[in-house]
Amino acid sequence: MFNKSANPTPLTLLCPIKNGAVGDQSFASLTREYLQTLEIHDRSPMAAVPNTFLCRFFILNDVFFEGSPAEEDHLQSQYLVFCCNFHGDLETYLRGFWQNAESHIRNTWRYCVAFDEVKNAESFVAYIKKCSVKTTFYFNGSSGEPLTEQLKALYLKQELSQFACDTQNHNPQQLRAAFQHFIERTQPTDLGSPTWHPGQNFIA
Repeated sequence: MFNKSANPTPLTLLCPIKNGAVGDQSFASLTREYLQTLEIHDRSPMAAVPNTFLCRFFILNDVFFEGSPAEEDHLQSQYLVFCCNFHGDLETYLRGFWQNAESHIRNTWRYCVAFDEVKNAESFVAYIKKCSVKTTFYFNGSSGEPLTEQLKALYLKQELSQFACDTQNHNPQQLRAAFQHFIERTQPTDLGSPTWHPGQNFIA
């Protein structure tokens, strides 16, 4: 389940992986192997998915206890888990996910139960809704503003900190001139440029 009114919106998926293998590698092992080959930060395929704040993929191998008092229990299959916080409503986000990362989606979910029924963006949305579970804990403390605004804010924070260091010994006249140049260079009201890029985690 997901919270339609939340901003940012949380999403947690538990997608069962088929109990099968290709040669001597299980489907779960192949899924994990693919995820481990992915680039991270701005080279991640998820950096291309609009309004993704943070996300994480992992394979859930098993659970050993449930209930209170705890009793031993086990899963019937392994699960692909996807946790994400994003801006906006779920269906718009998932359509953008499909449109910008279809190849990544197919490689990630190809061994999951019933994923062979996914043919397009609409069937992907339906599939994800079936796999979603109630989210009670946010993955990050994002403000919930659109990603473009948050990336611009991060860029300005970085640049303003550097500006403060560079102008410590300026007199008032020099400081005014330097600040005017800072405004012209950073364009605070322009969300498009200059700014940080999706997935960026260091000063370029």
